[in-house]
Amino acid sequence: MGKVVLHMSMSLDGFVAGPNVGVDRPMGEGGERLHEWLSTGSGSDPRDAEVAAEMFATATTGAVVMGKRTFTVGEGPWGDDGTFGMPCFVLTHTRAETLVKGATTFTFVTDGIDSALAQANAAAGDKCINLMGANTAQQFLSAGLLDEIQINLIPILLGDGVRLFEHTATEHIELERTRVIESAGVTHLKFRVLK
Repeated sequence: MGKVVLHMSMSLDGFVAGPNVGVDRPMGEGGERLHEWLSTGSGSDPRDAEVAAEMFATATTGAVVMGKRTFTVGEGPWGDDGTFGMPCFVLTHTRAETLVKGATTFTFVTDGIDSALAQANAAAGDKCINLMGANTAQQFLSAGLLDEIQINLIPILLGDGVRLFEHTATEHIELERTRVIESAGVTHLKFRVLK
């Protein structure tokens, strides 16, 4: 069984998307700035390219768990190939048939995070499971199911939008910093969640 990992780009004031997230604005108003390092990373700074390559490397990542909103607002950008090239498990309250886009399958899980994790573990084997979406991350963190947090900290203050750590457990959660990589436009931080 691999680690459960969260990769997230976040503003300095804690937002992972701007306000008014929707299909027409998957990152909300102004939120696209949070992912600029991904599109410029390969050409401008090799440290950014290295971190970007790690995020969904099929050699180390075997499955993705995401929330329904993340799936819905990203469905257009996922494209005909589904982007990920691996099994994806979508947390939802609405039953739906598995969707296949190229090498990516989207399985809709209606019975909670434990079921999604079990299915993702079965698909991933000993590879990591990546989480996508703030609400999904909050649920896994609160349940003690998250092993590693990787934050790509962007030097911007969005002021409003979707906060990453808005609704987490009320008890104290300790993290151990395991890596810091700095580039001109982003600071990449990796933490182990202490259990």
